[in-house]
Amino acid sequence: MPHVRPSELELQMLSVLWDRGPSSVRAVMEAMPDGKDRAYTTVLSVMQVLEKKKLVGHTQQGQANVYHPLKKREQVLRPLMKDLLRNVFGGSPARALQCLLDGNSVDEDELAKIRQVIQEVEGETGQQGDAS
Repeated sequence: MPHVRPSELELQMLSVLWDRGPSSVRAVMEAMPDGKDRAYTTVLSVMQVLEKKKLVGHTQQGQANVYHPLKKREQVLRPLMKDLLRNVFGGSPARALQCLLDGNSVDEDELAKIRQVIQEVEGETGQQGDAS
C-alpha cells in the first residue's frame, strides 16, 4: 500500500491521538495544538477522512465515537521527514537540526533529549560498522 500523506490539519489531529490516546471528536477539538476554534463538524469530517485513509479507527462509546490511531507516530512521520530532509535540506540532518533550533528557545531538558538521540544514533552507526 502506498504511503498516505496526511494534511497539516490531519497531522494535528493524529498528534492529539498519539499524545492523549483514544479520544472523542470533542476531546480532539479541544486539544488541537494550534488552538484555533473549529466547528465540531469540521473535526468530525477530518476524523472520517483519517479513517478512510486507514490512519485512525473508532469504537462507539454511548453516543460518541472514540477515535484511536491505527499507525504509530514514527510510521506516519518517518517518510514525511525523509522527504523534507531530501527536498528542503539537501539530505543534511545537521541543516535540518540547525533550522529547528534557530530562533527557538531550547531548555536543558530538550538539549539532553537531543544529546540522547545523537548518542543512540552513534551507537547504531557503530554497531552497523562492526557488523560489516
